[in-house]
Amino acid sequence: METDLPFSSRRSPVVCLHGCVASSQRLASSIGVDVLKRGGNAADAAVAIAAALAVTEPFSTGPGGDAFCLFYNGKTGGIRGINGSGRSPRAQTLDFLEGLGYTAENPPSPSDALNVTVPGAPACWCDTVQLFGSHKLSLQEVLSAAAELAGVGFPVAEVTAHHWEKLVAALRDAGKELNRDLLIDGQAPKCGQVFRNPSLAKTLKKLGERGKPAFYQGRVAEAIVDIINQNGGVMTLDDLSSHESEVVTPISTEYKGVRLWEPPPNSQGLVALLLLNILGNFPLRAAGHNSSDYIHVLVEAVRLAQIDALCYLGDPDHVTIPLETLLDKSYSHQRAQHISMNRTMEGVQPGLTTGCDTVYFCVIDSQGNACSFINSIFAGFGTGLVPKDCGFSLQNRGANFSLHRNHVNCVAGGKRPYHTIIPALLTDSATTSQKPRLLAALGVMGAFMQPQGHVQVLLNMLEFGMNPQQALDAPRVYVQYDRTTDEWSVNLEEGVRQEVAEELKRRGHKVSWPITGHKRSQFGRGQIITVGDWWNPSVNQADGPYRVLWAGSDPRADGCAQGY
Repeated sequence: METDLPFSSRRSPVVCLHGCVASSQRLASSIGVDVLKRGGNAADAAVAIAAALAVTEPFSTGPGGDAFCLFYNGKTGGIRGINGSGRSPRAQTLDFLEGLGYTAENPPSPSDALNVTVPGAPACWCDTVQLFGSHKLSLQEVLSAAAELAGVGFPVAEVTAHHWEKLVAALRDAGKELNRDLLIDGQAPKCGQVFRNPSLAKTLKKLGERGKPAFYQGRVAEAIVDIINQNGGVMTLDDLSSHESEVVTPISTEYKGVRLWEPPPNSQGLVALLLLNILGNFPLRAAGHNSSDYIHVLVEAVRLAQIDALCYLGDPDHVTIPLETLLDKSYSHQRAQHISMNRTMEGVQPGLTTGCDTVYFCVIDSQGNACSFINSIFAGFGTGLVPKDCGFSLQNRGANFSLHRNHVNCVAGGKRPYHTIIPALLTDSATTSQKPRLLAALGVMGAFMQPQGHVQVLLNMLEFGMNPQQALDAPRVYVQYDRTTDEWSVNLEEGVRQEVAEELKRRGHKVSWPITGHKRSQFGRGQIITVGDWWNPSVNQADGPYRVLWAGSDPRADGCAQGY
């Protein structure tokens, strides 16, 4: 039953001194802490967690998907990122798709093999360890616990079991059968049932031993190409072997003395920054948490930010994105003028005139390094295509391409799509002469909910003084846009007051309230680790002798924060 998810979180924030991890699966969090205790740093632990989540939550993540990483260097204060998103096959042009009869109004179905882009996650894992890792542990040592977990097996957690079963049923309804690697006797595993994935254990073991060539060349690459081509896709071995991650400089914006860092396009981190910039023009604290005024402004700001992103955001290797103009405070001030307090905006337009399932987790180590990491296969089980004897399914990230010929995000060969997954870091807004001081690693997964979730949990701490766990527990708002009908709807989680929902309807919003039970998954699943309790208005913010880490883990998932 949908309502079988009572939701009365009373978790304390996790507080610790040395190192901390937070993820959506307890077993993965434990593996991350073990890596820290064995001398690994935040980057090593993040990759170990990514691999463990591929084992414990295969409908959300795995080697068949993409990943993004942001890393804060505790010594230098430098922040760098890795864009681990893959490109479309070179043969996959708009002309090719139109020749098959597909159009913007009639695109391939989301689970079609034509939507498989090159999986970027394995390269991102290898590069994260190579570029940001401690070099005290080899890649093999970092991945060994996940490989063992897949080989020996683990009991499946409660929320995980629910979604596993539901997503297997959805694939069957779409006329597809999931490979036996990801089922037990043809069925999704039940809560508490031990699930083993020896094929994935083998894949992870080889990746640890041989690095990127173990995935992008040889047996695994051939199995990926075979299953895609058998199902009408056009990926080649060359598409896989030529894949490389991209080291990126994060983009950021300042808000009331702090700076939020996000990955640059093709990721939608831009949406979170645009949203925060617009909200900076309103007295949110005075409005009150989840009041009708607060939610109204949030919803309207999301609409403005999302429309800009859908219009301007694509692969920067293929299009020019006016980032500087979009992130200028005067631009967001101008956008904020469109918001009226007593009525929704009609026909939201872009501001410039120019031509689904995921895992998020974070780690902070004893040296002050932080790794904010996200890994995804997009929809549940992605395409549902599982390469033979590999133990993972292939993502359907290409479903985010547009088939409108002149759109910035139009499909093309060797192009990365508009990408929903975003990890975030928060620092103080140091001047250029000082190194930025780390305040938090945070993220909320969940397709187009992600930037909205980032901003809501951040404001819960910054404006309303909530600790990291309270910030994740609080009821959330999800502003949903239907591109086919050009309609916006506002989904309110149970816990938002009824009179607020009624008032939002009066102002012209299309409101769904209350969203309960397992349907809460649309509000995403977040993790936060903060350095110190800077969000607490009653404490003296001067640095004491101890650097205390505070962490929260989303009760909408099966995970936890752990520290030592």
